[in-house]
Amino acid sequence: MALSRATRVSLLRWLRRQLRQSEPLRERLEAAIENGDPAEARRVVALFDFTETQRRHVGGLLDDWERDLAALPHDLDPPGAP
Repeated sequence: MALSRATRVSLLRWLRRQLRQSEPLRERLEAAIENGDPAEARRVVALFDFTETQRRHVGGLLDDWERDLAALPHDLDPPGAP
């Protein structure tokens, strides 16, 4: 799983609380989360008019997600590779 369950749940809960109206950007952000694409999520988040506190919070969630991804073994790595 590319995104830990807790991080995914946190991102989706935050998203739904902050972005109540359905709009194309929200849909893009939801798709980025569902597809395991933190880079796209960052690009989309940069387009929203968030407060600095909101931006720091979601940025921290995205940082956690990227750390989770970095810790996962890659598909092409041989078994037991670091």
